[in-house]
Amino acid sequence: MDIAIEVVALVAVVAAGAALARRLGISAPLLLVVVGIAASYLPFVPQIELSHEVVLIGFLPPLLYSAAIRTSLVDFSKHRRSIGLLSVGLVAFTTLGVGLVAYWLLGAAARSQGMEPLPLWAAFALGAVVAPPDAVAATAIAKKVGLPRRVVTILEGESLVNDATALVCLRTAIAAAGATVAASAGHGGEEGASDSPTVASVALDFLIAAGGGVAIGLVVAIVLAKIRKRVTDPVLDTTLSLTAPFIAYVAAEEVHASGVLSVVVTGLLLGHKAPIIQSAASRISERTNWRTFQFLLENTVFLLIGLQTRWILDDVSESPLSAGTIAIATIGVYLAVVLLRPLWVFPTTYLSRMILGRSRPGPVSWQSLAVVSWAGMRGVVTLAAAFVLPEETPHREVLVLIALVVTAGTLLVQGSTLPWLVRRMRLPGPDPAEDALQEAAVLQGAHKAAEDVLNEVITPDDPPEVVDLLRQRGESRALAAWERLGRPESESETPSEAYRRLRMKMLAAERAHILKIRDEGLIPDEVLQRAQVALDIEESILDRAEADDVGGQSENLTVPADINAPCDHLATAPCVLTPKTPEGCEECLRDGATWVHLRLCLECGHVGCCDSSPERHASKHFEETGHPVMRSFEPGETWRWCFVDEKLG
Repeated sequence: MDIAIEVVALVAVVAAGAALARRLGISAPLLLVVVGIAASYLPFVPQIELSHEVVLIGFLPPLLYSAAIRTSLVDFSKHRRSIGLLSVGLVAFTTLGVGLVAYWLLGAAARSQGMEPLPLWAAFALGAVVAPPDAVAATAIAKKVGLPRRVVTILEGESLVNDATALVCLRTAIAAAGATVAASAGHGGEEGASDSPTVASVALDFLIAAGGGVAIGLVVAIVLAKIRKRVTDPVLDTTLSLTAPFIAYVAAEEVHASGVLSVVVTGLLLGHKAPIIQSAASRISERTNWRTFQFLLENTVFLLIGLQTRWILDDVSESPLSAGTIAIATIGVYLAVVLLRPLWVFPTTYLSRMILGRSRPGPVSWQSLAVVSWAGMRGVVTLAAAFVLPEETPHREVLVLIALVVTAGTLLVQGSTLPWLVRRMRLPGPDPAEDALQEAAVLQGAHKAAEDVLNEVITPDDPPEVVDLLRQRGESRALAAWERLGRPESESETPSEAYRRLRMKMLAAERAHILKIRDEGLIPDEVLQRAQVALDIEESILDRAEADDVGGQSENLTVPADINAPCDHLATAPCVLTPKTPEGCEECLRDGATWVHLRLCLECGHVGCCDSSPERHASKHFEETGHPVMRSFEPGETWRWCFVDEKLG
């Protein structure tokens, strides 16, 4: 019962802390770390000591997997050079740099005080412990501050892979400790000394671990994909999804490969193939369950980081090293962790461009590099890796304290100042209006593809009213996306908004009727449950549409030139043209009709209403004249549309 009460209390604090963080507009990880530190000193809070097995097997695989299935494999591949430089090169660089700093600070101090110095292998082990930034911290804070998607992708990709590099480095350092002890004890003589790791052996160990992890992850993904393709029950499919990270991790670790890389590869591939191997119901179920699972795990992790503070400090109080020595070493390592990152990021980025040429996405600005350099928050993997250090490691309690300070310090200092730095660098975050514009273009193309298929498969025997209904339903989705642009919230609602408002009232009445029948007990509950599920599905679609609304246009809305394939009509059409009737749609003004949004023909200056408007004069103008390109005539919008090629520019 005591354990059950502690677990319930932990979850309750996590939920309350996350809710409070949202209400205050601050990052939940930062608040939960502070809450954990404060709670560790409360007399009624039990001492909670994390073990590395719990973190590396219980927390790490599902957290990595939940991030991997939401990461675009296409974007990950596109930024592989930047991700590789950070996840492999920077981790190795940090391991060496921090190791030398720790060896110098703690080793010299211990010798001067007549104590056992910090071995070189232990210093490098500490470097490996504090080297990898955390996937959860990077994602939670980076998305909170509205970073450009490219920067978020690079940080997520780095955080997914760098744990593997760090754990291999840590394993190598601990192996060096075993070889050193064996050699010094005379258990092997020259043979023990020859077993000491070299640069070549470390590189070979990393290649074997990485290659094995990738291979096993690929096999697990293929096997699970074949199984899940035949599973139609969303509950069973979600169950398989929840076990996938543990299968991939354990399978790789059993053969001494990288379980981290195995989980990441499995998650990337299954997420990429999800639209093919899963039904829509399974994808919705998986997405909902993983969001809940991830929320609980990641926020629990940050609370647990803070809860380690008291017992770690109690252990350090028994260290033979002086408090001043410990403080200097801790601050020195923290500063090394912070400074080594920009010392690697800036030179290697520019050198890679000079040697390998520009990467496919194009160069990263120095402002983005500054943000990447500062976004090196550590997480629970750093603490867990510190607990892996052998008990007989000299000054182990100090090394664990350093890991805690680096973790909490980077979360609190870098995490709290990152929003300020993003604003200072003036990095533009994702533009919701531009996102809506691109979504509208995608849905327009999807609707056109669906209409082409419908025209091929319909027969004279198909009821015309059914065919018309199919066309209207497909078209309404695309029109709803277009309607999200061009009008501030203060103006009249669009047809889709009016439909959503009225339909929600109808659904409420339908649900009230079903509940009335349920309370009367006249119809089996199973029948009523199926009816309620149908209403819930429709309401969830309407809720999603309302949550995704832009709620007004963005100033100076522009669209990237390469958003679609090149179009000759867009290339030759002017960007602006004097409108014939700047006050509104020419035909609607003449006939006294109303419009939703306005479009400007870039060949003759005709102003017409959009397809969400009752009369659709913009499309009718194209049908009558063949003028291919129109432009939005709404304030602040600069996008254009080619009717012929159905391209956005």
